Amino acid sequence: MNRIHSNLIGLAAFKRATISWLVALLALSSPLAAIASSEVRAQSKTRVVKLSPDHRTSQVLVPIGKSENIRTSIGFNDVVVGDPEIADVMPLTDRTLSVLGRKVGLTRISVYGEGKQLVGVFDVEVSHDTNAIAAAIRAQYPEAKIRVTTVNGRIMLSGVVADAVTLDKTLQFARQFSPDVINSVSVAAPQQVMLEVRFVEASRNAGRELGVQWEAVGNNLIAGAGTAGVLSGTMPFGAVLGRLVDRGVKVDAMISALEQRGVARRLAEPNLVALSGDTASFLAGGEFPFPVAAQNNQITIQFKKFGVGLAFTPTVLSKGLINLKIEPEVSQLDPTNVVQVGNIAVPSLIVRRASTTIELRDGQSFAIAGLLQSQTSTAADQLPWIADVPVLGSLFRSASFQKRETDLVIIVTPRLVRPARPGDMLRTPLDDATPPNDSDFFLYGRHEMTSTDVRKLYGPKARRTHVGHQLDFPEITANAN
Repeated sequence: MNRIHSNLIGLAAFKRATISWLVALLALSSPLAAIASSEVRAQSKTRVVKLSPDHRTSQVLVPIGKSENIRTSIGFNDVVVGDPEIADVMPLTDRTLSVLGRKVGLTRISVYGEGKQLVGVFDVEVSHDTNAIAAAIRAQYPEAKIRVTTVNGRIMLSGVVADAVTLDKTLQFARQFSPDVINSVSVAAPQQVMLEVRFVEASRNAGRELGVQWEAVGNNLIAGAGTAGVLSGTMPFGAVLGRLVDRGVKVDAMISALEQRGVARRLAEPNLVALSGDTASFLAGGEFPFPVAAQNNQITIQFKKFGVGLAFTPTVLSKGLINLKIEPEVSQLDPTNVVQVGNIAVPSLIVRRASTTIELRDGQSFAIAGLLQSQTSTAADQLPWIADVPVLGSLFRSASFQKRETDLVIIVTPRLVRPARPGDMLRTPLDDATPPNDSDFFLYGRHEMTSTDVRKLYGPKARRTHVGHQLDFPEITANAN
């Protein structure tokens, strides 16, 4: 029994000793394994360059501020760097050297063997770390498919992005690494923005003609049906129109009603289309010449634009939001303020100009108002000689004073549009108009007819042509057959 017990004790001690030895062996082998793995990784990162004194090898790319290990195919004794400010070289072995990128640029490294004989050369291009830049861009904008390369030390971006906003943000992010970035990125579906603009000039107290009654509720004004004249004449028409637009009231109907009463007029209604990020402009007016002094006492003629003008730059943001920079202008000649240059009278301009940036969604509208213009005139009528007689002369003369104030309102509506498909026919407002036939023109005085008018008068089988409408008579057709 004692013998068995002693054997068990000895076996347990042997097991403990074996386990301790294995643990120690693993502890000793761990640094060796780490060193071996690091050597393998170092060898995998080392680039092999084939040297030949007859021709130059390919370029070696080295990121700025980082080092690259290069292994040559031939042993060497010495190396010479063309520009030490661009790259610094440190030999490690007779076939391995480390190249450190100092400054963006291109330099050449010459390798010499025994007896100072040239065994080969290779070029080193120090540039930005494209892998790090590409990884940073992917982390910030994972949906963008962008490649990062270098061209003569400059960062070049290529690939495809979803919209112009992502492209702009990507370029700004890349410029944090280098201010000089080559943009070769294309937008997958460039979006276009159509701007519907209405220039309306109305009398300052045109709000009275709308028959709108305003009631003060707190700090807000609420519009309701009322009698004309309740609205204060001191409130500009633009303020009235802006509040009605905010409440969803149809503006076109109000403007048409004011035009019929002669207190408002539409100056222009342009529709412009521009790509996201580009600028579109419009001018309805003219150019007038004015003299400009030149050399040798000569006078040259230049032209100044006037009329209704507009310039806008749209940028489509994420989720259909449109960033809109708009610069409208309305100008007209002022014959009352003339500058005399020799024998030439140069008129001045009355200009109303605005510049603003706003963000809207597709179909939303906003109005620019408050561009007021005041015109004052005084007229006097009198009979000659008699009007100069004291006391009695006042009966034979009259004076009138007239003051006219107008408010310029600009209503803007951006819309996201796409080009028409090939083969689609674009319609114009005149497509539905048809010249009348002789009977309609001479008997009824109609100058043009629409397809709806023709069908109402002559039935659903009437056809339109460019020279007048023709009629189909089923009875005559049946008898002819």
